[in-house]
Amino acid sequence: MRNVQAQRPTGAFIGASWAALLIGVVTYLVGLWNSQVQLNEKGYYFTILMYGLFSAVSLQKSVRDRLEGTKVTSIYFGLCWLSLGLSILLLVVGLWNASLTSSEKGFYGMSFLLSLFAAVAVQKNVRDVAFLGEDEPTDAETEA
Repeated sequence: MRNVQAQRPTGAFIGASWAALLIGVVTYLVGLWNSQVQLNEKGYYFTILMYGLFSAVSLQKSVRDRLEGTKVTSIYFGLCWLSLGLSILLLVVGLWNASLTSSEKGFYGMSFLLSLFAAVAVQKNVRDVAFLGEDEPTDAETEA
């Protein structure tokens, strides 16, 4: 295992990451709820958001695992990259062919990308806090 030095993220960064994730996802979903598209299109865009969030978090975890010396198979690592790329491609193809205005397409694209970026930041923060929490002595250890 490599010697990885992690710093505890600040409360401000943790809060900003969660806020960005919530703003991105809620904005995307509210836009989807209010859109004048068929229900199957709403399901398509919702599924792409969930797929994108999962693949972004999974890729970030795989990158971090490799950095820390945890074995991640090449096929899984490749599937993470493929999944993230596919989620973005599916959104682009869906928006390109949608009968939405350009501003609506931009709205979905930007809230989707904000959500992906924020999901990676939130996952990194959760992992850093958990990683650093394991190394801190417990009350019983400090009293001994």
